[in-house]
Amino acid sequence: MKSWLRRIRGAVLMGLTWALVWAPVGVLIGTIVDPDGSMDEMWVLVGAYPGFLCGLAFSIVLGFAERRRSLDELSLRRTGAWGAAGGLLVGLLPFAVGTASTALPLWQWGVLIVGTFTLLSAGSAVASLWLARMAKKREVRNASAGV
Repeated sequence: MKSWLRRIRGAVLMGLTWALVWAPVGVLIGTIVDPDGSMDEMWVLVGAYPGFLCGLAFSIVLGFAERRRSLDELSLRRTGAWGAAGGLLVGLLPFAVGTASTALPLWQWGVLIVGTFTLLSAGSAVASLWLARMAKKREVRNASAGV
């Protein structure tokens, strides 16, 4: 039971971390889409919500695919692939839930949303791997200093 709680806590923390990193991307999108500030959008949330969902999806996909291994033990390529898979799942979610009400064709929205989420998620997964490896090195260094 404790291992499940630890996994859930880790997935939520991964989602929150990605949400913090993706929030400035939402602000950047807001400055491009709405340069004069006439829309009443909270652009921080435009980046934070997908970031949280992609981080959560990455953790779930990683938990099922790599049960016995921790994040710092994975290769860069595998981590990027699992991150892209999580981004792909979240990117397809709006198309599974409803229909687009825009002037752009559906395939262009699909490329824009799914492609962006997939690339950002793969990059965030690789960055998470890098941070996990740095933490592992620091842990080993601190443990060897006490010997």
